[in-house]
Amino acid sequence: MSEPAAISDASTPADILEGDLVKRARRGDLAAYDELVKRYQQRIYATIYHMTGNHEDANDLAQDAFIKAYQALKSFKGGSSFYTWLYRIAINKTINFLKQRKNKHHFSLNDLDFNTENNPDLVALISHKTPHRDAGLSELQKKLNEALLKLSEPHRMVVVLHDVQGVSHEEIAETMNCNIGTVRSRLFYARQQLQAHLAEYIQPK
Repeated sequence: MSEPAAISDASTPADILEGDLVKRARRGDLAAYDELVKRYQQRIYATIYHMTGNHEDANDLAQDAFIKAYQALKSFKGGSSFYTWLYRIAINKTINFLKQRKNKHHFSLNDLDFNTENNPDLVALISHKTPHRDAGLSELQKKLNEALLKLSEPHRMVVVLHDVQGVSHEEIAETMNCNIGTVRSRLFYARQQLQAHLAEYIQPK
């Protein structure tokens, strides 16, 4: 935003609570909204990029999400954190974009965290430099992208938010407007499907 007004009190931007910034932004304080953008733009961009696989699309969608959030700021009731509300706007915009364009997105193997409850062979293949990893990485990446595209939007979103972005089950439930049990079941199903599609790569030869 161009030529924002200075934040009026003596606090540094990092010291100002999100709620205070939102209140100021709702009163038309562009500097306060600029600070909210600075705080969250990297996380919003990263989430969108993992769903689209395209830097230009991610930049455009992130910018659109912040613009829409600013325009709708007076409708924000504070029932959730501003970040969760913003996250929903960004994700909804991205889902609509993917449906309209049917873009194939890129999902980085190096960003995927399958945690301890998942197949250790896949974790090792992703995490360590081995001849097996180097030889099969390109094909595995392709297969993983194909497998993700076969998931429904809600299942793909849960994997991206939890395994890539590290978002908690509780925050995902808020973002997707569902209960935690639904989040966990979707995550379990999505991982099972991904592992099934990648079985030939993660099972011992």
